[in-house]
Amino acid sequence: MDDERRRVLDLLCEDARYTAEDVARQLDLTTDEVAAHVEALENAGAVRGYTAVVDWAALDDGIVEAKVELNVELDRETGYEDISRRIAKFPEVTAFQLVSGDYDFALEVRAETMNDVSQFVSEEIAPIPEVTQTVTHYVMETYKADGIEFDDGETDDRLSYSP
Repeated sequence: MDDERRRVLDLLCEDARYTAEDVARQLDLTTDEVAAHVEALENAGAVRGYTAVVDWAALDDGIVEAKVELNVELDRETGYEDISRRIAKFPEVTAFQLVSGDYDFALEVRAETMNDVSQFVSEEIAPIPEVTQTVTHYVMETYKADGIEFDDGETDDRLSYSP
């Protein structure tokens, strides 16, 4: 990726609401150049969408987020891609990655209640034949997401103490 296109991408990651004019002004480019870079990034599949970073805990809706670890057992006919296609289609799954380490897949799940998350995992994910184990971790507090810190605006005015 060329340096100019990377700088356009960096600005879009900083704030996806920037217009082509905003980016052009910041990078000393023309609006047409910025539009061409953005179009090329979208066509290459590098930019998959634009979204808001939401602090779900700040809403009265009470959305529950969970991280779910999955272990799977593959056979000759079934690969990671086959399993991922089945799981990624669920709207409750907001992120889904193949990972290294103690488990095979990492899912992020959102639902209205902890019971809804539990029910989704036990009724939709666990019964998939290749899934051998699930471990669910409920998110209790989010301090940073997608590079954005979730600061409550309050400062810690406690004095440090050392004997």
